[in-house]
Amino acid sequence: MNGRSAVRLERLREAIRRNGALPLADAATLCDVSEMTVRRDIAASNGAIISFGGHLVMADNPQFAAAYNLDAQRDRYAKAKRRLCEAVVSMIEEGDTVFVDCGTTLMPFCALLPREMNVTIVTYALNVANAFSQRDMPNMRLVVLGGLYYAASDSFGGQDVTTAIRRLGINKALISAAGVHAEKGASCFHFHEVAPKQAAIEHAERRILVADESKLDVMRAAFFAELSDFDTLLTSGDPGRTWRGRMTEEAASKIQVV
Repeated sequence: MNGRSAVRLERLREAIRRNGALPLADAATLCDVSEMTVRRDIAASNGAIISFGGHLVMADNPQFAAAYNLDAQRDRYAKAKRRLCEAVVSMIEEGDTVFVDCGTTLMPFCALLPREMNVTIVTYALNVANAFSQRDMPNMRLVVLGGLYYAASDSFGGQDVTTAIRRLGINKALISAAGVHAEKGASCFHFHEVAPKQAAIEHAERRILVADESKLDVMRAAFFAELSDFDTLLTSGDPGRTWRGRMTEEAASKIQVV
């Protein structure tokens, strides 16, 4: 490794540790080199920096090390997820168009929504779409947004998904997260989820972040929103109440704990 490469790597380490993750394009701009040069630099870093979904992260950061597994997540904090979804159902009104995010947190919502409710469900998550498609809800319309399929989160990604979201009138966006951090905001494992989440947050009338207590004070690789971007944050349990108690009065007023 030459001296210039070592200087660039140190600059990248500082940026990644400050931001959690760094898009490859931003890394090239920061170092005033091509993306290919950045790739060669990180290849020479002895594994200290890794490329993940077009972003650079530190390999030794335990918050980024865990891989998301949909099957493993399904039963984690199942009771808390059901309580959260019961609270979400109480927020849905007749005639709403509701964006339902991917993952397992919002799966109980699919079963709890009243059968006769007149509602439009919008999702890019195959597990959510399957759950609603198997229900006998005569007044429900189901809009499934397609694109490139990602088995790890049972969801779709790509420009078609975000374009479709921007064309819809969404009353309420139900957003899930793998990490909810007081300073760093909301994050997830998979970078392909960032654009759909951000599009739904940007265009919905009401933005609701739903995260059980295990997600609090956690940061994952793919940041997608500040906590101030949400109108309501639903979380659970005594850890949720403790976490809310550490917030400013303004921030705490948005947090509901079940």
